[in-house]
Amino acid sequence: MPTPHGTLEPPPASPTPSPSPPLPAPGAALTRPGHDAGLLVLRLVLGLTLAAHGTQKLFGWFDGKGLDGTAQFFTSVGYPAPRAMALVAGLTETLGGLGLAVGLFTPLAGAAVLGTMINAVGVTWDGGFFAPEGVEYAVVLGAGAACLALAGPGRYAADRLLPVLRDHRLGHGVAAVALGLLTAAAVLLARS
Repeated sequence: MPTPHGTLEPPPASPTPSPSPPLPAPGAALTRPGHDAGLLVLRLVLGLTLAAHGTQKLFGWFDGKGLDGTAQFFTSVGYPAPRAMALVAGLTETLGGLGLAVGLFTPLAGAAVLGTMINAVGVTWDGGFFAPEGVEYAVVLGAGAACLALAGPGRYAADRLLPVLRDHRLGHGVAAVALGLLTAAAVLLARS
């Protein structure tokens, strides 16, 4: 638009955008309160559910069969040393579940649970996908454990007190998931 002196006005200045928050350094974890709270809820529900299942196997709590009944089941599905396998499964679910719930050694707890759930899928595969005889429950628990191993426990976890695990690294999770997969495969191959 011409001005009284016959010159053009400079165009109006465009509004300056507000500065965006700085990006984290490469390799640094993104943390948001909602993300951490979501991981806490997932850890508590998944971990305490698994711990309860483990105590069913070990002690017969919550209408479980105890070690003897669990050993009979392991015999029926072809595992060698069924009492030892029942003890390992019960301890893995109990300790792995508690580890996930409090966020302690989260990648290893996730790997332990993943390996156990892969074995559960292996022995219940003939029942189809859907519960009560199917694999869906074990698949969801195993996937949740793998997700926690890969994503880490979030800020509200005991791992934050451990120097090596304070800053979760994807490499820890990938190695833990690989360990869970390999261990599960070895145990499944031992079945008759």
